[in-house]
Amino acid sequence: MRTRTVKLLRNLQHRLGQRRRWLLATVVAACLIPPLARADGMGDILSLFQTITHTLQAPIGGALGEIQKVSTAINNFRQRIIWPLVLINQTRSFISATRAHYTGLMFQIEGIKNNSATLALPMQLESVFRGAQVGTITQIPTIYMQVYQPVSQASAAQPLQRNLMDIDDAIAMDSLKTAMVSDQNTQGMLTLADSIEQQAMGAAPGSAPMVTAQARIADLETQAQLAKMLAAQLRQEATKLAHQNLVVKQSAVATQNLQNQIQQVLAHP
Repeated sequence: MRTRTVKLLRNLQHRLGQRRRWLLATVVAACLIPPLARADGMGDILSLFQTITHTLQAPIGGALGEIQKVSTAINNFRQRIIWPLVLINQTRSFISATRAHYTGLMFQIEGIKNNSATLALPMQLESVFRGAQVGTITQIPTIYMQVYQPVSQASAAQPLQRNLMDIDDAIAMDSLKTAMVSDQNTQGMLTLADSIEQQAMGAAPGSAPMVTAQARIADLETQAQLAKMLAAQLRQEATKLAHQNLVVKQSAVATQNLQNQIQQVLAHP
């Protein structure tokens, strides 16, 4: 035990001796460096720092200040001229107030039911073509025939009369189906209009052209649907005129046949 303690103390003394020698060598080397050289080196470093500081504060700092001024002027121009913040907030407030005032009334108008049929089959037919659901279009022919009756049999009507019955039924069902499609598209347009209103309330400055483009597209879709409805109405009117013209033709033929019969009776001795 005593031997180990002696060895440990000798090792510690040896290590402290080595560290002292290194420290002494460092101090001696520092002393050997010429004082003027140390002074010149520190002066150069300080001069370099001063040059960098002056460059940052004078040319670069001035340029950065000018850039900041230009950026501030551009932002002020945008907020006052291009996208005036006051007017934008006024427009948002107006849209919000208008929407809050008329939304309830619009929903009440949309909720009004115009169904007027009272019997079972007519009520079913009216419910289908007022339901604005394109998926129920296939139910129209069956219910329509139950209400308005199918085309008469060949033994019960002349071919010309049966043709008139068939084309009149076809045009009537075509108009009902077109109206159902139009009603469903109207619901979609109302939903889109509501979405555009909400976007207009929270639209960021500069995004007005995008909202306007959506509104224009919706307007074009509405115009196309109106054109379809107008075409359906024109077909119905054309068919009605053709039907009336055929009735006039039949009357003329019947009158001519009556005149021939009268002449035959008068010519008979």
